[in-house]
Amino acid sequence: MLRSLHIENIAVVKRADLDFDKGFSVLTGETGAGKSLIIDSINLLLGNRAQRELIRTGEDYALISAVFEELTPSVCRSLSELGFPIEDGTLMLQRRLQADGKSQSRLNGQVITQGMQREIARLLISIHGQNDSQRLLQQSAHLTLVDAYAGTSALLDEYQTAYRAWRSVKKQIEALTQDEAELLRRAEMLRFQLSDIDAMKLKAGEEEALIAQRDRLLHSEHINKQISLVLRALRGGERHGAMDLLIRAGGALRSLDGIIEESGELSERLAAVISEIEDVAAVAEGYAEELPSDPTAQIDRIEGRLEGISRLKRKYGGSIEQILAFREAASEELASLESSDEIREKLEKEEKMLRKNAMAFAQTLGQARRDAAAQITRLVTEALGFLDMPRVRFEIRLTPTDLTERGMEDAEFLIATNAGEPLLPMLRIASGGELSRIMLALRSVLNDKASAHTVIFDEIDTGISGKTARKVGIKLWESAKEAQVICVTHSAQIASLADAHYRISKEERNDRAEASVALLDGEGRIEEIARILGGIEITDAQRLAARQMLEEYRT
Repeated sequence: MLRSLHIENIAVVKRADLDFDKGFSVLTGETGAGKSLIIDSINLLLGNRAQRELIRTGEDYALISAVFEELTPSVCRSLSELGFPIEDGTLMLQRRLQADGKSQSRLNGQVITQGMQREIARLLISIHGQNDSQRLLQQSAHLTLVDAYAGTSALLDEYQTAYRAWRSVKKQIEALTQDEAELLRRAEMLRFQLSDIDAMKLKAGEEEALIAQRDRLLHSEHINKQISLVLRALRGGERHGAMDLLIRAGGALRSLDGIIEESGELSERLAAVISEIEDVAAVAEGYAEELPSDPTAQIDRIEGRLEGISRLKRKYGGSIEQILAFREAASEELASLESSDEIREKLEKEEKMLRKNAMAFAQTLGQARRDAAAQITRLVTEALGFLDMPRVRFEIRLTPTDLTERGMEDAEFLIATNAGEPLLPMLRIASGGELSRIMLALRSVLNDKASAHTVIFDEIDTGISGKTARKVGIKLWESAKEAQVICVTHSAQIASLADAHYRISKEERNDRAEASVALLDGEGRIEEIARILGGIEITDAQRLAARQMLEEYRT
């Protein structure tokens, strides 16, 4: 519920603080005193568009903040889903307007967007005024309201689980039963792609090996020349080679054996070097032997295969590994297409079973909705009769539909305000005082099960007076047992039924108009209700009538 409201620098409101409690509260005051500014301020908290003109002349900013307490578990759960967990059931919503047109909103001190503010405020406050587009009037909300009254949350969850399972299988069938010619074309293309890839008999890492082999062949002349130089240097040619010289050196060292103690060790080390050099020469000689005398044909063959690999890369992937992965996926898709008839048959059996299951839940859900709709219709009709609208006909029309995310029916609230007129959507026929009373009747029945726990009615008494106004007040008071109700009113019949009464007044201070808010005590309420009853001067008769109205409420 709304516990407190703080307003700064909104038009004639320099500063105002209102503390609210549970039950039914009213705000009254002379025309132009600033009652509408209270509603305007709350609308700003709801995320409505701000106008610079609302900022008090000469001030740099305007500020509205509200504290909400005893939030219901469902509201706390919704706030948590929006990313704002509330642990103690209390929050502060604040909006600051700057004279330069900038605006900033905060939730418990954290900056939030205007869109997020609207989403959050919708959970906290519902305002019903003469020009508001009410959620209760929007057909898109009607089925949700019926479900909330019927308490079908768990059943709806079960149905939606069954519905989504059915839709998933149905979509798979639809994908399989697309144009048959397209399927055939797709299968033929996959076969061609597989044949195209398989013809090359690719192996992972093959391209790198071919490139290395080609580069060696392209440099075969240079390789042969350098290898020949290596072999001449190591094994000898026209002159003694390194090997011959090293062998002779080894013999010389051996001849010193017994003369020089270390000569044997040196001879062994030199023998190891000779062996290593011989191995180097053999390996180098092998490089030359691998090269053909005329590498042209072999180079052409390698270039041809590399070109074939390049062609496949352009079509199926940037590497042999990617081409092979493409082939695997294409093979699996082709296998699926070739077995699609068998798969389709299996899915169709599953789809029938899942549809039957979803329809069973939908029928149970539909029966709960029909029962709730009949009960709501009866209670709203009774409430409208109590509010002096006995000829008004109200009906909740449940229209059958195919299986949808929300079930097998849609709901719409219809009404006829005069005898002989057809039932029509409320948005098309209800207006003024009729609309306010219809909204009140609906809310008194729905008990705010699907809306905010703080409900504000702005001048619900427009177009009504006397006995009807009194009945409206009684219905507001009864509604306040289920939700906090705040009403801006000009009706003494309504104001006298409130649990708390606030008077908005305006006076001049330092040559500036300034509005203030006061919570009235017993005598203050008598004076204010007497003023509302009429007359230039308040008379004792008016005070007596006001006292009697208050006492009637107490009894």
